[in-house]
Formats: sequence, structure tokens, C-alpha cells
Amino acid sequence: MKPRIYLSPPDMGGAEERFVKKAFESNWIAPLGPQVDAFEREFCAVLGGGHAAALNSGTAALHLALRLNGVGPGDTVFCSTLTFVASANPILYQGARPVFIDSEPRSWNMDPNCLETALAAHAQRNQLPKAVILVHLYGQSADLDSISALCQRYGVPLIEDAAEALGALYQDRAVGTLGRCGAFSFNGNKILTTSGGGMLVSHDKSLIDEARRLAAQARDQAPHYQHSITGYNYRLSNILAGIGRGQLQTLSEKIRRCRAHFTFYQKAFEQLPGIQWMPELEGSRSTRWLTCLTIDTQQPGSRRDDILAAMEQENIECRPLWKPMHLQPLFEGCEYFGGRIAEKLFQTGLCLPSGSNLTDAERDRVVRCFIETFKKT
Repeated sequence: MKPRIYLSPPDMGGAEERFVKKAFESNWIAPLGPQVDAFEREFCAVLGGGHAAALNSGTAALHLALRLNGVGPGDTVFCSTLTFVASANPILYQGARPVFIDSEPRSWNMDPNCLETALAAHAQRNQLPKAVILVHLYGQSADLDSISALCQRYGVPLIEDAAEALGALYQDRAVGTLGRCGAFSFNGNKILTTSGGGMLVSHDKSLIDEARRLAAQARDQAPHYQHSITGYNYRLSNILAGIGRGQLQTLSEKIRRCRAHFTFYQKAFEQLPGIQWMPELEGSRSTRWLTCLTIDTQQPGSRRDDILAAMEQENIECRPLWKPMHLQPLFEGCEYFGGRIAEKLFQTGLCLPSGSNLTDAERDRVVRCFIETFKKT
């Protein structure tokens, strides 16, 4: 069996061990501590300002964002349909109802026209959503100007799910910092990983202060343990924050490598008919966290599933694009605005191995398997 090539494995740079060692030497290994404080400060510096609360997952960040924006039972929250289920699950945690919005071809992210239609329809019913969760897929920014303007016009808070897009830029601004708050993930496959973890960011200091309180079981100001509202055990550990600090030091280099992988694949497949690449929205810079493409099923030899099967046989991890949320059994019956853009992307798209530590030899293996299978089918 050939060695496994993973889609996006962790990429450790060396500095992580030094920060973790400091946590051990101080015996400060529990949640919170100086590594957490420093990680939050350094993360905000990378984003260009604001405030941050380090948490144990990106899902926790989205959950707190919804709660802090007043989402509760019976409310409605609009959400991108083409995403991982973690974007939508927190809506259910709060007892609210998701409404899903289709993608647009320009970015594969939420379509502003579909969002406008949904907002107008709900305004007529006097049922505007309590929030909009906008997902930035695979390292690519959505059309933030259009979507932000719509949210402002209707008075609806914008929550950016930037779990897959740390380091992406929109009009030279960091993705995740343009809405009311932004959520990031440091899961094991992300461009920056702490093995598990996340961050909630906002320019509103009071929102982040309250997020920290809720994430630490919402203890009241008292000499004893007193609690007046429900809290959560959501804070990041001091050890994992040390890993995050080390990862931040090489973030720009990781992005450079991921973008180089995309360029390499694009050139390698330029003679193959029917292949379309995930676009880069004008005025934005994608991290190309994952290299994503679609294969026109009308073209001879372009069957996506055959390529996925051949890659697996060669011990290479490839994946389809996300299955849209409005097609998931969990969300059956939920309202949906749009056409079939997200559905078609799911049916024809796949993600190639794109980790920042992918070697030239591994990349050549991926290309060889892809082209050989493409020409056979």
C-alpha cells in the first residue's frame, strides 16, 4: 500500500513546541492562562485589530455569536446552504429555524440576489431573521460589500463563518472582521490548527467580554460560585493556545504554499476539457485552503465519481464538495431561496489534496492518478 496522501493534514513549524513547553514549565495547563491571552492578542494583530475570545471549537464560536445576537426559540436565521453542518447546527442549539440561501457562480458562496429575495419575502411577513450566517468556503471570501449592505438595509446582524478562510482578504480587509462578529476554526485539517479549537472575533469589546463569560460557565461576580444564567464550557486550553501561537508565525507561508498548489494543479490540468476551478472573487484573495474544481459531466471522461474512486484506490484522499444543507435529512422541510447552483456544485465538484506541507512527489502522484483516470473514462 502506498503512503496515504491526506487532503489537508496538520503542518507543524517548530515554534509550537516552544510555546507548549512554556505552558508545561509554568504548570499552567488548564483552560485559560497566559498562552490563551497572548494567542488572542496575536490573532487580532494578524486580522488587523478587534477583540477575540479563544474557544474549544469554531462551532462554539458560532453558537455564542447567535446567542449574543439575541437568537432564541422560534427565531429565524438565514445561512449559506453550501457548507459543513457545523455552520447550521448552532441555529438548532438556540431553538431557531434555519433558512438556507443558494450559492452564486462568482465565488461559490452565498448569492446576494437570493439573500435579497429572502429578506424581502420575510420583511413582507414581518418575520425578518435575527441573524445571517455567511460562510466563506474553502478559503474564498463571499461578496461582502453586497451582503453587508443588505444586512444593514434590513437591520439584520451579519455573522461571518470564516472557519475555512483564515488569512483570506476582501478588499484588503481580513475575512471574518467585516460583520458583527466572525467565527474561525482550528480543527486538525485547517490552515492553522490547534488540533481542536476556535476563535470568536468582533470589533465590539463588550460582545467579546460577554462571550468569555458565557464560555466559562457564566459565573457571576461574587466571592463564591454563583450563576444566574446558563453558560458553557467552551474556553480553549492554555496548551492548545500555545500551539496556535506557533502556527500563527508561519500562517503567511502556509497560504503561499496552498496558493502555489492551486496554480500547479491548474497548469497540470489545462489540457483536460470540462474542468472549471473555484473562482477568486474580484477584489479578494483566497487562501486556496483547498484546491477545488468541478468536472462537466457532459464532457467525455469527466465523471467525478470515477476519479474519487481511483484516488481512494491509490490511497489519496479526495472529497466531493459539501452537500447543501437544504438537501440534508436533518433540515428536511426548511425554507430555501435559490436555484440549483449549490446542488450542481455538489454533484460535479471535488477537493484535491492541498495541505501546506504537501510535497512535490505527493502532488505529482495526485496529478498522475487524476489524468490517467480522466482519460480512461
